[in-house]
Amino acid sequence: MRRSGWSLLRRRETPLDLPTRIAVALVVLVLGLLIVLPLINILSSAASADGLKVFASMFTSGVNLQIVQNTVVLGVLVGVIGTAIGFLFAYVQVRLDFRGKKLLHLLALLPIVSPPFAVATAVITLFGRSGIVSHELLGLSPTLYGLPGLTIVLSLSFFPAAYMNMLGLLRSLDPSLDEAAASIGASKWRIFRTVTLPMLVPGFASSFLLLFVEAIADLANPLVIGGDFTVLSSRAYIAITGEYNVGAGAAYSIVLLLPALAVFLVQRYWAGRKNVVSVTGKPAGRPDTVTFLPARILLLTGVGLIALLIVTIYATVVLGGFVKILGINNAFDLSHYRYVLSGIGSDAMITTTTLALIATPIAGVLGLVVAWLIVRKLRSGQGALDFLGMLGLAVPGTVLGIGYALTFNSPLGFGNVALLPALAGGGAVFGGAVAIVMVYVIRSSPSGQRAGVASLQQIDMAIDEASASLGASGMTTFRKVTLPLIRPALLAGLTYAFARSMTTLSPIIFITTPQTKIMTSQILSEVDAGRFGNAFAYCTILIVIVMSVIGLLNLFVRDSSVPRGAAGLSSSTTLE
Repeated sequence: MRRSGWSLLRRRETPLDLPTRIAVALVVLVLGLLIVLPLINILSSAASADGLKVFASMFTSGVNLQIVQNTVVLGVLVGVIGTAIGFLFAYVQVRLDFRGKKLLHLLALLPIVSPPFAVATAVITLFGRSGIVSHELLGLSPTLYGLPGLTIVLSLSFFPAAYMNMLGLLRSLDPSLDEAAASIGASKWRIFRTVTLPMLVPGFASSFLLLFVEAIADLANPLVIGGDFTVLSSRAYIAITGEYNVGAGAAYSIVLLLPALAVFLVQRYWAGRKNVVSVTGKPAGRPDTVTFLPARILLLTGVGLIALLIVTIYATVVLGGFVKILGINNAFDLSHYRYVLSGIGSDAMITTTTLALIATPIAGVLGLVVAWLIVRKLRSGQGALDFLGMLGLAVPGTVLGIGYALTFNSPLGFGNVALLPALAGGGAVFGGAVAIVMVYVIRSSPSGQRAGVASLQQIDMAIDEASASLGASGMTTFRKVTLPLIRPALLAGLTYAFARSMTTLSPIIFITTPQTKIMTSQILSEVDAGRFGNAFAYCTILIVIVMSVIGLLNLFVRDSSVPRGAAGLSSSTTLE
């Protein structure tokens, strides 16, 4: 402990070298351009007459009050249900012994690598008014459009984040706590209620808050399955694209931004103050597994039914691309893939993959550099830089997209001065490609930042000090010493960055142009036109591309000399 104190003292006394100062300046400049400037433009536009009119009517208009209420209700329902599903999967993964654990883990992560509305489209096909299961098999005609459908779809789409969070916490619990409780005669049920659950309270809170923000910020699913159930994200989209009222759209975005930022700040405060799970090393012993047969049957049945639903949904996505009209004319047909693999579809696949591949290393390196500055270099302002770097995750995609449209797709730009209009303008040389890469980078870099911070905090400062004592600069130490040690964190950041870039829609739907075709935008167009077969083919190809590139990233970036357990850092990439 004394050594750590001296290390901290020496760190505070050591001035920043020139390369580190340049790195700080460049990071602040990049983050300011990518996230701060678009937010300033939204605030500026929301302060217009149209925007102020929306603010004035927000708590007096029955329609606007209902929209706010719809948004909050949806967020709460998805937060509760998604967190419960994530905990159930994580608890079964850690506390039960059964065959197929790895397969169950992969199924739980499948929604991460799929487009945001793949689940919605499949659910409509299976359980909608004319669905294969609901109508053809059960003779029912349920109405899934609106709150019921959105709750189901968003819970299934976002529960993997809660699952990864709870999985990490459950694996970190020290089994000796359960053993101590059992030694004084406590039953397993009592141990679960009085020992395990209280230790997981921060994980439950973090997961709920994360899923709440994801649910209220989502735009793709409300457009596909929302029906007449309007939420703030879809209302802002309608104001921009349907009513051509930029001020009103910006105002709705600000109303959406406030709870998202509030939840983000609460989560950061909670993570900083509520350090319930304390691990001083690897947990001693093995977690006590559930052996009570009725409990095992109940837990495995619950997980099995949800896993079966996930398999059915994605089997529908894959099968739907190979038949004429799934559920109506099931004859084998390749016309959907011929359409997708030629013309516009081919252009969209090439463009999307290219832009994601460009953004992925930039986002990974940016996240790690920010983490390195926060943990290793800055004597003051670490919290401010950390908050600035995480804004890309905290700001809803709809808000960010509108901010980019205002900043880079407007002849006025910020302060009535033309600001990089060629980045996203309809007649631009780049056709919006550069702006889309910028969105991908700022949305994905926080994952690498969080993984990098977690990894760097586990590396002794003495290693950096030894390098500095030999005359190496801060940048040389980072490149030759630190970077190889945090390679698993780099892999986690790159993996998440590529998957998120390929599957995102909300922020880029406002800045795509006829010259820049993006797969998620094309899928939405096919769904809106009722061409579900084409949409399913798009989704299948997108999933294959994402999984293939992730496999290649693991092959090229992973270092066999690094313990495999270090890769577990990726579980926290989206949770703080």
